[in-house]
Amino acid sequence: MELTVTVFVIAAVATLAGAAIQGSIGFGMNLVTVPVLALLVPESLPAAVIVLGIPVSITMLRHELIDLDRTGLGWVILGRVPGTVCGAWIVAVVATSTLQVVVGVIILAVVAASALAPPVPVRPSTQAITGAVSGITGTAGGIGGPPLALLYQHSRGSTIRATLAASFLIGTVLSLGALGVSGSVTGAQLGLGAGLAPLVLVGVVIGRRSHALLDRGWMRPAVLAFAAVSAAVVIADGLL
Repeated sequence: MELTVTVFVIAAVATLAGAAIQGSIGFGMNLVTVPVLALLVPESLPAAVIVLGIPVSITMLRHELIDLDRTGLGWVILGRVPGTVCGAWIVAVVATSTLQVVVGVIILAVVAASALAPPVPVRPSTQAITGAVSGITGTAGGIGGPPLALLYQHSRGSTIRATLAASFLIGTVLSLGALGVSGSVTGAQLGLGAGLAPLVLVGVVIGRRSHALLDRGWMRPAVLAFAAVSAAVVIADGLL
């Protein structure tokens, strides 16, 4: 994997911006970093962006641990495990561009349903199913946040951010392990992720400054809007 200074700087800026978004609404970093890396260093995906989930999740969870939905997290992880295995298998047999389009369409469909249909009840069955979907989309496409964020969209902002952060942290370990077993992880990918990690911490601190505004009723619109934009970006990237 060839990486010039210019490419690294662009990737660093994208990581900083993405981390600020995730620090504010609980997800979204990979929706900024994945398209950029896909264009500049496609061989770095998906492991490099998955690695970035470790520092961002730890930082966010540490700040809002008190509002974590601990019971719900267990059901999410229960579904995430088989979803991660399925996602790793998909990575091994399906073209990346095809994956991006499929994942994007799924997320757009969920956004539309969330905006038009009654709220989906947050209970063990829906948490496990959403965890499975998040495992598939997170491992195969590097974007596991939107499904969970959409399920929890009517919860408190701090609950959304904390629960997603804990799920991402555990899910990151699962995804990296599954990708490693399938032979889809390289040292260069891990090195790039580690090199961008410090920018993640700075971005989260920047994003945290918007919590007060978002938690006054803007959290759900922000989640829906960014999930839709994210899906559109992923579809466009896959088609192009």
